[in-house]
Amino acid sequence: MNKTIMQFFEWNLPPDGGHWNFLKDHIKVLSDAGINTLWLPPAYKGAGGSNDTGYGVYDLYDLGEFDQKESVRTKYGTKDEYVNAINEAHKNGIEILADIVLNHKGGADETEWVKAVKVDPNNRNNKISGEYDIKAWTKFNFTGRNNKYSDFKWNWECFDGVDWDQNKKESAIFEFTGLSKSWDSEVDDENGNYDYLMLTDIDVSSPAVYDELLKWSLWYIEIAQLDGFRLDALKHIGFEFFIKLINDIRNITNKELFTVGEYWDNDVNTLKKYVENTSHILNVFDVPLHYNFLAAATQKENYDLRSLMSNTLISCYPQNSVTFVDNHDTQPGQSLESWVNTSFKLQAYTFILTRKEGIPCVFFGDYYGMPSNSIASLKDELDNLLKARRDFAYGWQHDYFDDAHIVGWTRENGLASLISNVNNSGSKKMFVGEKLSGKSFVDITGNVSGEVIIAKDGNGDFTVNGNSYSVWCIIKKD
Repeated sequence: MNKTIMQFFEWNLPPDGGHWNFLKDHIKVLSDAGINTLWLPPAYKGAGGSNDTGYGVYDLYDLGEFDQKESVRTKYGTKDEYVNAINEAHKNGIEILADIVLNHKGGADETEWVKAVKVDPNNRNNKISGEYDIKAWTKFNFTGRNNKYSDFKWNWECFDGVDWDQNKKESAIFEFTGLSKSWDSEVDDENGNYDYLMLTDIDVSSPAVYDELLKWSLWYIEIAQLDGFRLDALKHIGFEFFIKLINDIRNITNKELFTVGEYWDNDVNTLKKYVENTSHILNVFDVPLHYNFLAAATQKENYDLRSLMSNTLISCYPQNSVTFVDNHDTQPGQSLESWVNTSFKLQAYTFILTRKEGIPCVFFGDYYGMPSNSIASLKDELDNLLKARRDFAYGWQHDYFDDAHIVGWTRENGLASLISNVNNSGSKKMFVGEKLSGKSFVDITGNVSGEVIIAKDGNGDFTVNGNSYSVWCIIKKD
């Protein structure tokens, strides 16, 4: 079966602790729809306790089990609810990807004096002060957990820098200088060196830190029976760290552990270089493809659909590409807002769900809707496309990118897709295979009525409405 991922959260989920139970209740429906992999939000306690999305990591070992940050549960629920939902997913043939945030921590328990220098936020290689002592929030004691699972305590030696001096009540980017510390290398060169992103920046080059993160990863895989990872903030962490960590985890567990990482850059050459530098051991989200979808949605009939694949990861390394239309960072109101609107949303989903390149990821906010953003659910429409992917999107692919406003492709297992960005309807003669001659195809989306009968030469005349999409699938009669 085709691998199909769903990102099972959006940024503004209500902080009522009900998400894990919501997931458990919806597992069967998702499995029946053709979803076989779920990317779940960070499940550990964040600095904001029960209101934290999980990206402001406090305690990696607290999955909603300990009274810390004024709450036992996380935003999404308790540890038991989390594990129970994962067990239900496995019973229904769905794999689980855990969101792993190893770039930073937040919500330290105590401050300590640390030698540091201020750096230019626009060029972190440029020091704008001499060395002096700051009071940094860098001591993590986890007293509420009381050493269960791990007795490791984080202090300033585990970090490279912070953005707050408690002594002077000053906000700036401070690079630690003790122990000959410096920003990690092999990170993105935006802002000179983009090691520092936010909060308290973890020093992944520290042997003690590496050993603890490896130990935690193995614990997490076992306690939650994880099937893989979504890695956060790749551009801020040296790639050598992930090469070692992923290989060590796979060798120790003897599991494949599908892994996809977020490297947010619209330059395909940057993503291509990262895939090569990491020896193709992980997949990367195809950010340039997302921005092509955004351009198509924004420019409408002025966009040339023949360029959808231009400068994308699927055009050079499709085997390492995870495709998506939108996610929690691109939704309205977020820092990377770049929402693909309804003028091209379902055309974009038709593209990622019925083509052979990449592994598609469906966004929770598109499937269930997002009331806080006044975004309606597209569940019915996406279920049709998911069914087409599950049952028909196999076999040799033939492309018909021969028109600026209507493009199509076929799969020889019995599928023909068309997308359009102009008002007028149109059609294309497309090849689905001589073995299907005489067979009937219908538009599974319901957008176009009638049937297409495949000619003896394996071709059919397939239609799409204006500013729409159609996915013609073979009628399989007993």
